[in-house]
Amino acid sequence: MSRMDTATLITRCRQEAGLSQRRLAQLAGTSPAAISLYESGQRIPRVDTLTRIVAATGATLELSTTSRPPEIDLAENGRALAAVLGLADHLPRRSSDELTAPVFAELAA
Repeated sequence: MSRMDTATLITRCRQEAGLSQRRLAQLAGTSPAAISLYESGQRIPRVDTLTRIVAATGATLELSTTSRPPEIDLAENGRALAAVLGLADHLPRRSSDELTAPVFAELAA
């Protein structure tokens, strides 16, 4: 099973089915402009729309999810996380009508 982005998937399925963007849009119940935006990567369709588009080409779509989040090396990222949390302590806790900016002398060096 190979992975590909949505734009490539839609374009490949459409081309292999021998369909124009206009015809695919008719079969999938969407507009040719939407198909063009999806194929160019300027817009990403919702899952139900993507499933409908792929089905209109005669192909099937298999979706999978990762069961675990990627591993994070805490030793390596610990310093960066500590720095970010330290900076967060200097930000206001609630909104205000005043515009203020914290000064981080430690970062200037």
